[in-house]
Formats: sequence, C-alpha cells, structure tokens
Amino acid sequence: MVVSRGHWEGVYRDKAADQVSWFQPSATSSYRLVTEGAKPDARIIDVGAGASVLVDELLDAGYRNLTVLDLAEAALDVSRARLGPRGDAVEWIAADITEAALPQAYYDVWHDRAVFHFLTDPADRARYVAQVLRSVKPGGRVIVAAFGAGGPLQCSGLDVVRYAPQSLHAEFGAPFQLLGHETEIHHTPTGRDQEFVYCYCRRV
Repeated sequence: MVVSRGHWEGVYRDKAADQVSWFQPSATSSYRLVTEGAKPDARIIDVGAGASVLVDELLDAGYRNLTVLDLAEAALDVSRARLGPRGDAVEWIAADITEAALPQAYYDVWHDRAVFHFLTDPADRARYVAQVLRSVKPGGRVIVAAFGAGGPLQCSGLDVVRYAPQSLHAEFGAPFQLLGHETEIHHTPTGRDQEFVYCYCRRV
C-alpha cells in the first residue's frame, strides 16, 4: 500500500478513538452480518479493525477464535487496553493486509469495514482479493463495507474509491457468490453522514 504505517499511527496518536470519523459506539450492522449463522467456535478475522468495539461485542457473545488486524499498532493498543485481560483471548496482528502472512484456508468469516475503499491502486485491490481467496475457507463468508456513491471522496486526508454494490462485488469476482448487500448511513462524531455499502458473499 502507498499509505505508510506512520500515517495511521499518527491518526491514533493525535485523536481519541471515539473522535475518528469511522467510530461507532456499537458495530450493529457488522455484528449482525458476522454472527449470522456463525457458531461460537467460528474463526473470524476483523481486517483494518482500528479500535472498533466489534471484537468486544463478539467476545461478549461467546466467540472465541477472533483475529484483529490493523496496520497501526497504536489502534490495536487502544483495543487491548480497553479489553484488559479479555484481550488475551484475541490474536492481534499489526500488518498491511495486502502483505500479511495469513494462514491458508483458515477463516470462516472475513470482515472489513472501511479498509477496501482506501485501496485506490488496482494492484493493491488484487493483492487484497488474493489474500481473501487464500485465507478464507471454501464456504466461508466475506463481508466488506466501503463508501457508497454518497460517501466522501476523501477520508483521513486520503483519496478513496466509492462503490455501488455491483462494482464492489465485481472486484472480487466469480470465486465469491454474492449473498446480498445493504446500505448504512454512518453518522460521524462531527455530525456528518457517510454512506456505506455492505456486500456479503460466500467463498465458492
């Protein structure tokens, strides 16, 4: 990825976790989509999680095979501090998702809210999709949320790609069976509305 680790480390160093534009007090849509049909022993990865409370909510529900990945160690530190000893049950990975060494055919559920739209280079998007193909089990579910047509052109000072449901799924292609999509209007801490498109599919 062109964006450096230092950029995101700086974001979490300079702002409180509940002041970044993507902050949610509860990961309602993500939680519902991730847990739909997922048993407590499902292997779930939250990609680009930042300091999201999704991991807290999954732990509360009894899920026990959780991986949280983010480029910024500082973001993971926020979540680890918030969870305290409960965080010892989570695998934490500080890495660029396009380069991370993930296990093969391992995850039952892949979740990404607000990473994919930062991949403005087609080569980075191709590497991302290759990671999903490699690390999600056949039959596993993939949930990706990105800015929709009504979303911003930039986020955190960076250009983004906006998607319609069809164009977002097209990035992943035939190895992924589209199960559905939905739109969410996210209210930022500063009072702005951002349109997110959630696409969820099954790894064929």
